Amino acid sequence: MESNLSEDEAVEQNNAEDFILEEIGDCLDDQQGEASLMLEPKRGVMFDSEDDAVTFYKGYAKKKGFGILRRTTRHDDDNKLRYFTLACSRQGKAQYSSNNSFKPNPSTRMQCPCKINFSRRGEKFCITSFILDHNHPTSPSKSRFLRCHKKLDLDAKRRLELNDQAGIRTNKNFGSLVIQAGGYDKLEFGEKECRNYLHETRRLKLGAGDAHAVYQYFLRMQSKDPNFFHLMDVAEDGRLRNVFWADARSRAAYESYSDVITFDTTYLTNKYSMPFAPFVGVNHHGESVLLGCGLLSNEDTDTFIWLFNSWLCCMSNKAPNAIITDQCKAMQNAIEEVFPYARHRWCIWHIMKKIPEKLSGYEKYENIKYTLSNVVYDSLTKHAFDEGWVKMINKYDLQDNDWLDGLYSERYRWAPAYVKDTFWAGMSSTQRSESVNAFFDGYVHARTTLKQFVEQYENALRDKVEKENKADSKSVQEVIPCITHYDFERQFQAAYTNAKFQEFQEQLRGKIYCYPTMLNKEGLLYTFKVREDRKIFFEGEDGEIKEKRFISEFTVLFNKVDCNIQCLCRLFEFRGIFCSHILSVLALMEITEVPSRYILQRWRKDFKRKHTFMKCSYDDMLNTPVMQRYDSLCKRSHQVAENGAESDALHKLVMDGLNQLQIKIDAYRASHEVQDQYTTSKPEDTLFEQHTEKVVLSPIHVRSVGRPRSKRKESKIDQVVRKMRAKKQQAGTSTKNVPSQKGRKVPKYTVILFIFVFLLYNLLKCKH
Repeated sequence: MESNLSEDEAVEQNNAEDFILEEIGDCLDDQQGEASLMLEPKRGVMFDSEDDAVTFYKGYAKKKGFGILRRTTRHDDDNKLRYFTLACSRQGKAQYSSNNSFKPNPSTRMQCPCKINFSRRGEKFCITSFILDHNHPTSPSKSRFLRCHKKLDLDAKRRLELNDQAGIRTNKNFGSLVIQAGGYDKLEFGEKECRNYLHETRRLKLGAGDAHAVYQYFLRMQSKDPNFFHLMDVAEDGRLRNVFWADARSRAAYESYSDVITFDTTYLTNKYSMPFAPFVGVNHHGESVLLGCGLLSNEDTDTFIWLFNSWLCCMSNKAPNAIITDQCKAMQNAIEEVFPYARHRWCIWHIMKKIPEKLSGYEKYENIKYTLSNVVYDSLTKHAFDEGWVKMINKYDLQDNDWLDGLYSERYRWAPAYVKDTFWAGMSSTQRSESVNAFFDGYVHARTTLKQFVEQYENALRDKVEKENKADSKSVQEVIPCITHYDFERQFQAAYTNAKFQEFQEQLRGKIYCYPTMLNKEGLLYTFKVREDRKIFFEGEDGEIKEKRFISEFTVLFNKVDCNIQCLCRLFEFRGIFCSHILSVLALMEITEVPSRYILQRWRKDFKRKHTFMKCSYDDMLNTPVMQRYDSLCKRSHQVAENGAESDALHKLVMDGLNQLQIKIDAYRASHEVQDQYTTSKPEDTLFEQHTEKVVLSPIHVRSVGRPRSKRKESKIDQVVRKMRAKKQQAGTSTKNVPSQKGRKVPKYTVILFIFVFLLYNLLKCKH
């Protein structure tokens, strides 16, 4: 046996043949399968077949938190399998396939030594050797994201097909499977596998509800989760005015992401036209994370004060360090009262979007637009911004423009040169809030009731949590290769999440356009001038907008004692990522390792955050004991049905068994009918019995002040363009139905004038 084993291992080295392990059905029965999953690999353990051996190791890998692939096989002369090896999916040397060397694709391979060898012994397979150690972290909770552990069973396929025929689109279709299974971690497949199986998407129809249903829903959620927070602002007549709620995971996430939030209300979500007001932060992947939300009946200062105080109470009176909103005066007043020490910034996107509306009437509008953009985005210091602004105002005679005058007086709230000294996690607008709004577009619409919105909010939030878990798994499983030989790049590679490390590499690629030179040295304090080669737009002598190369100069200060470094662009203070100017100086000074203070805990992938350990358990209102028993029976019957569908004989056997079971059920129900008829009751009757005296009325359908009937606020120029297009379309349709008169069209105003003159003539004639 020993000689055969060494021969097989030699064959393994000479005939390495990599391929991903195909999805293999479980050939063991349930009891044998469960017993096999509890075993640890041991030398000499025998299996009846190759499938049994693969199923055993596959279950062991899923339990331990790593993927597997088949690495080596050897067949006899009669093409009978003699020997095969299963290895960790991260074995092998990393190979990057990318045409752009500056943007290599990530790879999961890192030469992991873990493997197990099986050899044939007669008609069975035996474990001959194995290595259980890994050179990378493993996570059992993330096993479901690995390809080899994904499997779309027959029941899921059938449900997807039926729901697709019924008109349910794929993400909702998949959501029902998640709810039925009890969570994402109970499924052996993801939404991508469902989308690959179904090529069509449909809309999901929502149910009904009212304000009192929302009130009862909040009570039920709080009874199941004491950390669930909600407040309802009810008027004296019992009519709902404002709502705020936050789940336990959002409250825990705020402990990690309380440094900067965005707040925006430019989104209509329900049939009462109540603006959706989400509090949005940024997680360690740079993705949006919901930190609570509200539905408002008004957008005045008092309403925002109520909402901000509710949110502050929910978050243990911990105010954010910085907050981004639009130019709403009511928001500004409320923030100054509730968050007096928070840095308040206006959304620069909303400001720049108003340029066509406010400046399009000027003769040199195009030149003004480009000049204003250069002043706003290219000014490195406050002095440069002020100087460029005054120069622009004088050049184009804009002294009488009240909009520009108001912006300049409030420049410390929005101009990048004035706000970049504060950490904003890379955000410059409320686009985070708007991206969350877009995220909810797949779940709610303009006619959604309050109860529907709250329920769909839970589904959308569950999906958001799953995406964060998937990003966590990728940051652990996938390694983005370094593009340089600098040691500090490997330092950030090991610490940061993949998304943030890619941002770091983007700045590292920009280093090729930077040319640092030392200006001054005082002891161990160095002053560098970094020249950056860029392209900008400018106004030529002929008045045309042109493009040219432009050299920007940045000052970088470097203290060699404690490796303290600072750049004039302040990108690190703004985003928490080293700029290309600093990286060029670090490379010039041959710095191999940066201090830990420059590796922000906020972007680290190895830091344990409280909210990631909290499981989302959003129980549905219909999840009664009867429904739980029904789901349990359905899951067991699906397994029996799948096995019984293999042949006619098995199908007949299962049907006979079901018929006998139905006879027993009928006999049992007949004998217990009298006792059971007094035990049935609605779960709401016992849970909400003490709350039946309080009824919350639905809000009155009113439009918010100044809010159009659209998802986004519409500028004046957009309104004019929309009306002109509507007139053209109306004129086009009307001319099709009116015969032409010698190719000429009588103007509408001429007809009106003719009618007016005719009526005036008749009136004067009657008086005479």
